[in-house]
Amino acid sequence: MSLKYEKLSPELCERIEYDRAEGWHNPYAARGADALRRNPARDAENLWRPAYVRDIDKIMHSAYYNRYTDKTQVFSFYKNDDITRRALHVQLVSRIARNIGAVLGLNCDLIEAIALGHDMGHTPFGHAGEDFLDRLYCGATGRRFAHNLQSVRVLDGVFPYNISLQTLSGVVSHNGELAQDRYEPSPLGDFAAFDAECEACRKDLSLAAHMRPNTLEGCVVRICDMIAYLGKDRQDAERAGLISPDAPFAGGALGTRNAEIINNLVVNIIENSYGKDHISLDAEHYEALRAAKRDNYESIYLTGAVRERIESAVEPMFEQIYVQVVRDVREGSDKSFVHRHHIDFINASPYKRGAVPYGETEDADTVACDYIASMTDDYMVDLYAHLFPKSTLRVEYRGYFDK
Repeated sequence: MSLKYEKLSPELCERIEYDRAEGWHNPYAARGADALRRNPARDAENLWRPAYVRDIDKIMHSAYYNRYTDKTQVFSFYKNDDITRRALHVQLVSRIARNIGAVLGLNCDLIEAIALGHDMGHTPFGHAGEDFLDRLYCGATGRRFAHNLQSVRVLDGVFPYNISLQTLSGVVSHNGELAQDRYEPSPLGDFAAFDAECEACRKDLSLAAHMRPNTLEGCVVRICDMIAYLGKDRQDAERAGLISPDAPFAGGALGTRNAEIINNLVVNIIENSYGKDHISLDAEHYEALRAAKRDNYESIYLTGAVRERIESAVEPMFEQIYVQVVRDVREGSDKSFVHRHHIDFINASPYKRGAVPYGETEDADTVACDYIASMTDDYMVDLYAHLFPKSTLRVEYRGYFDK
């Protein structure tokens, strides 16, 4: 198989080298001094902990960051350490986006904060779990659930981390399913406008497609969310035995292998975005990106084998757990798992000191939604077995030694 790795044009390389020698600074890069926080008296940047480094630290040391390790990225039901979990995905997004940001002269600390935090609110069992929880929560409350909105809720509500508006905007606007040929940041605004926009999306999820990051750094993360999974998901599908390594792929200008896809999209973004107030791809690479996404949906994400297994077993588990947790919250028993493993766990956080305790102002459905969204795959499976020991529903994993 012949692989093709594109390179930056000699003209742009010369320009970048000249700019670096002259000490050029990108005027469109986010500045730490401009970071907006709900509590500006806290978390002022200093030499050893700049503004967005503080956001990174809060995210990486947050109560839920560890849980990325056991959350499905795309493929559930596999015991296979070589198949991507969400923990690796956010690191790949961060790495690819920082690479682009460094060449473009953007704030790589802000890029890393957005990338590492963007999936913090994701459910167990990936996007299927997200759909199940949305239906349950919306059916009970009329409010919608989406993992990007939940990521902001975790970082800005459940735990009052005092994360910057710039990071939160990039997190909520990261929509890695919506491909565009040009990404322009929205005006910065303030927390009041941000809160109103998020609340509107919780009532109408179609509005989320129109949310834009308020920094170029957020725009870079948004497109890198796609770059990180486009070829990696095909690689994982091959390892899971769902597609053949020789299966045709509509990658076109992007190439066919993960390393090619990453390199060629990174090069094209830099070539078309350097020194500009937006992030863009040329027409050829944009059309190839769209074609590759369509191919992944048809050959991987929407295949009957994948959907049937998760809908037959996991969807009813979500519903039964949701109903039971809502009941436990309303009954107020401090011996229930939602209290011991969720409510008490959150209120033990140092960030909750002096704040209104979690569970006092949230309704039972919201607590149940927060709890289920926070679960890892294994925790949810084990909780279900504990709550419903007589149920015949079981998640059967393909083990290391199964054919």
